[in-house]
Amino acid sequence: MSAFTSRYPGFYRLPLEERARWVAEQVGLTPAEVMLLSTGGLTLEEADHLVENVIGRFALPFAVAVNFLVNGREVLIPMVIEEPSVVAALSHAARLARAGGGFSAGSDEPVMRGQIQVVDLPDLQAAARAVEEQVETIRSVAEAATPSIVARGGGFRGLEAVPFPETPVGPMLVVYIFYDVRDAMGANAVNTVCEAVAPLIAKITGGRAVLRILSNLADRRRAWAEVRIPPEALETSEFPGDVVIQGILEAQALAEVDPYRAATHNKGIMNGIDAVALATGNDWRAIEAGAHAYAARDGRYRPLTRWWRDEHGALCGRIELPLAVGTVGGTTQAHPLARVALKILGVSSARELAEIMAAVGLAQNLAALRALATEGIQRGHMALHARQIAMAAGAVGEEVDRIAERLVAERNIRLARARELLQELRPQRPEELPL
Repeated sequence: MSAFTSRYPGFYRLPLEERARWVAEQVGLTPAEVMLLSTGGLTLEEADHLVENVIGRFALPFAVAVNFLVNGREVLIPMVIEEPSVVAALSHAARLARAGGGFSAGSDEPVMRGQIQVVDLPDLQAAARAVEEQVETIRSVAEAATPSIVARGGGFRGLEAVPFPETPVGPMLVVYIFYDVRDAMGANAVNTVCEAVAPLIAKITGGRAVLRILSNLADRRRAWAEVRIPPEALETSEFPGDVVIQGILEAQALAEVDPYRAATHNKGIMNGIDAVALATGNDWRAIEAGAHAYAARDGRYRPLTRWWRDEHGALCGRIELPLAVGTVGGTTQAHPLARVALKILGVSSARELAEIMAAVGLAQNLAALRALATEGIQRGHMALHARQIAMAAGAVGEEVDRIAERLVAERNIRLARARELLQELRPQRPEELPL
């Protein structure tokens, strides 16, 4: 096997089978694992064990983004996503980042937050003090509930008792339990801990424990990534590099002041992060909830990234967000293709996975802002969208590309026009065309 690299100019031009073969060579996929990529990797029987009331399977494209360099390591990015242009734009942004040495990334320890709600308390402050005085007793009960995590170096990392004097149901105390879950996403572990310590909390406070559950605002489990790109790397045939940078900074400024733009700004970031989460069997809904809550942590919804120009005129960017992801347990191990995705990434821990996902989010944001600052977001997106329209019209094989090219050339990417073009290529009675 040749020296591993994620750099492959023109990767998208390869036939599908050649792309799969190259990835397999790079990361050492077995023939059986390559076969999973073409079959979807999940039998009906396996699907029936994952969730209830299964009646079938729903397939989505499994792609890889190339060109990534994260903390000096070459990385291929597995992505499960149906939206056109995301993977291509991400690969291009990663190539731009290489001009400045790629992405540097880091993360917090994998500490999750659990919540225990206590009501019917005669004295909130006294109850809070009582909990804080019994930290070691609470620790012993918590860690006894998850011995496997403790054996791996995780476990109880402290607590906070927070009074809420006025709520719609009266005063309450919320006890936050902070728990290091190591390489797991941690929802099951934290919920188990909360259930285990809730009776003790109720006894200590003299109240009634109600909710016992983790929080998806994992603000003690953040990941971040940074990038620096010299102006010359951002030049296009139509725009000098410094003009592109100025356009990116202006787009960033709008997101800073206008939550309507910030929502779309952050949606683009999550395009990349969610696609990696899906590929690796992680809970993208929990990640979304945490990211958007974090974006509004000061009471105003803001962008998850920052972009600025340094003293040498280079474009600099940073992203920071909660990323509660796992590499063990749950669907990450139960779904055969999730295991393949983790093998493609080559990660050794949940923290490393989170750091790569942060870099993906930053790259996706760079791609979107660069497009907005230059040719506009629609140019590349609609070219790929035209393929979907051609397929929806009933085109197959080479017909898809021929019709898509005509739609783009005519700047008329509509289903009705695609059906007309298909009839020209393959004359048939109108009633035989797909509805």
